[in-house]
Amino acid sequence: MPAKKPKYIFVTGGVLSGLGKGITAASIANVLKERGLKVNMQKFDQYINVDAGTLNPAEHGEVFVTDDGAEADLDLGHYERFLNQNLTTNSSIMTGKIYQSLIARERRGEYLGKTVQVIPHVTEEVKDRTRIAATMDDFDVHIVEIGGTVGDDEGFHFIEAARQMRLNEGKDNVLYVHVVFLPYLKASDEVKTKPAQNSVRDLRSIGIQPDVLIARTDHDVKDGLVEKLSLYTNVEPAAIMLLPTVPSVYQVPLMMESAHLHQVIADRLGLKLQDRQPAWTKLVAKIQTSKPHLTIGLVGKYTTMLDTYASVVEALKAACWQADVDLNLRWLDSEQLESQDPDAYLQGLSGIVVPGGFGTRGIEGKILAIKHARENKIPYLGLCLGMQLAVVEFARHVAGIKQATSQELDEEIILKNNGPAQRSSSADERSWVIHIMADQKTITDKGGTMRLGGWDCILAEDSFSYKAYGKKSIRERHRHRYEFNNDFREQLQNAGLIIAGTTPDGNLVEIVEVKDHPWFVGVQYHAEFTSRPITGHPLFNDLIKAAKAY
Repeated sequence: MPAKKPKYIFVTGGVLSGLGKGITAASIANVLKERGLKVNMQKFDQYINVDAGTLNPAEHGEVFVTDDGAEADLDLGHYERFLNQNLTTNSSIMTGKIYQSLIARERRGEYLGKTVQVIPHVTEEVKDRTRIAATMDDFDVHIVEIGGTVGDDEGFHFIEAARQMRLNEGKDNVLYVHVVFLPYLKASDEVKTKPAQNSVRDLRSIGIQPDVLIARTDHDVKDGLVEKLSLYTNVEPAAIMLLPTVPSVYQVPLMMESAHLHQVIADRLGLKLQDRQPAWTKLVAKIQTSKPHLTIGLVGKYTTMLDTYASVVEALKAACWQADVDLNLRWLDSEQLESQDPDAYLQGLSGIVVPGGFGTRGIEGKILAIKHARENKIPYLGLCLGMQLAVVEFARHVAGIKQATSQELDEEIILKNNGPAQRSSSADERSWVIHIMADQKTITDKGGTMRLGGWDCILAEDSFSYKAYGKKSIRERHRHRYEFNNDFREQLQNAGLIIAGTTPDGNLVEIVEVKDHPWFVGVQYHAEFTSRPITGHPLFNDLIKAAKAY
């Protein structure tokens, strides 16, 4: 029996970046899955990076990590949260990965002396990657978001591959969704459609006529605008959806339901939808219900960019909804904290979170925040670097290891001075309570030296973490180079640090906790990546419960 042929939906964007193509694509996926279809998602990014691992989070937002170890664009976090399912490395493809594959083949002589070109070789590679992701698990629908905007030179190969897919797969198996922006012109007090018209014209010049048009807007629109868009874009009015900015992105799938977008898509692709009430309805109702606010401090060095800690913020929101409170997030600049009185700067917090990160900037401010949380019995959650610095803080101020630090921090300082990073055996010198993994020989190749993806962890039964998860064995995702130094394990445990979770062999410390504290947990992994809007995450849920009690 031949394998089921999947349907493909390509989501493109026009006018400007940052429109919310990722949320749009994820919402379409959510609506179709809620109607009984098996859905997968994929992101194509234009950058000539092989993956997102080395991209600056201040410019591109967080690096999301899949269970199988892919370092991906933050949109994959949206996909997983809206779909409530794990994605894989096949779901995140950057131009660099495409080129890397082609050049490796060319060097091996696999093209038999032929000239390697964008068309057909690059576009064929793009289509192959699309089909592999679409057919890996018998999916009904495969949704592909193409990064950037129509007209970007660096994204041509993705758009061209999408155009060819309809020819290859058949017109009934491929659908194009185009997301545009309707700007507001204050002088004439009206929303303008011309940029959207021009964007569709650019798309059509490449050979793609959109089947569905999503028009983003920040303002109310006048009657007749949909008809005008239809006239100039050749998209039927029923397939044009006006999508205003809303308080919560989780409202978007229900808005699509109300606009019957799922039925438009199903009719175009010949899909059979189940008639059932979306589970998302209860979530949105809970979000919109008036609730008391809970103030949680997020201590980081990128406090001007929400996307940098996107998954952490969404995990905190989801946990607050589980506890029937609304998140009042207070951004705390760790660099500013270094020159402030912590008691004054951190006043009024019900909980403190220190997220992951790299480098020395703002480190001492984060340690001050951790010390404040420990001494004042404020519920604390440390994620990755937040766990490592909790170990450093405890070692310095409780265990008496005055020069305790992380090898990462020392190496960055020493490398700036062009010197080797070597640890002295003297107890008076810097003590690396966090150090490099033993099997790593170099850290010069920044794209391949980290512990990445899902790892199993065994929990100590008498711990906050075990009570939160309700089971002894868990699996969570990692993205880090440095580990708890077992040379200090006994000394730190004797001082009161609890080793609450390790890898199954007991070698790598995954979770640390502090005795005589209402709730103090540091995890080596990124718990935020497995949080889901409907259920939250066990650790975040327990953090918020403890914060409410505090």
